[in-house]
Amino acid sequence: MGASQSKEKMHCTRYLNGKGPPPLTEKDEQGSSNLKKNSLIKQGNQPDGGQMNWKIERRSLPGHSDCDTIQILFQFDDGIQSDKHPHPGHSYYGTECVAYLPQNTTGTKILRLMEQAFEHKLLFTVEANSSGEYCVKPADIPLKTLDSGGPGSSGYPDPTYLKTVKNSLKVKGIK
Repeated sequence: MGASQSKEKMHCTRYLNGKGPPPLTEKDEQGSSNLKKNSLIKQGNQPDGGQMNWKIERRSLPGHSDCDTIQILFQFDDGIQSDKHPHPGHSYYGTECVAYLPQNTTGTKILRLMEQAFEHKLLFTVEANSSGEYCVKPADIPLKTLDSGGPGSSGYPDPTYLKTVKNSLKVKGIK
């Protein structure tokens, strides 16, 4: 705004009777309400207190030789089942799980979607293992827990995985 322009133009009365624009925390990139968007995302029964961390490994995954690897580490401590789990009040065993994504545009986008899914407790659940003991296990959103071995062993290469996981997330409201 140039010095010769009126100072009156510095006061914005476009929004909310001069009270300024709505807070950015309530807007996403398209301008729609995050509250509306978040209400469409399903909530899972993943145990509280888990951690999701990731790092970049300077190596490629089979089938993605043109980029590095995103390694995601999930950690859950042992705990007590809540009313969202099969046997509330009973204990369960925690877990440590590693998953992999290619560090390309699609892999990075899926990482962001997985972070949302983790926040909404959609990636893990409490289930009985083959011995009847309850433990934290991946839920129904597929994770590549091996960096090789192909799709039959939850590893790479798997040319359909990125599309499959993106669709699984979309079904849960994560877009």
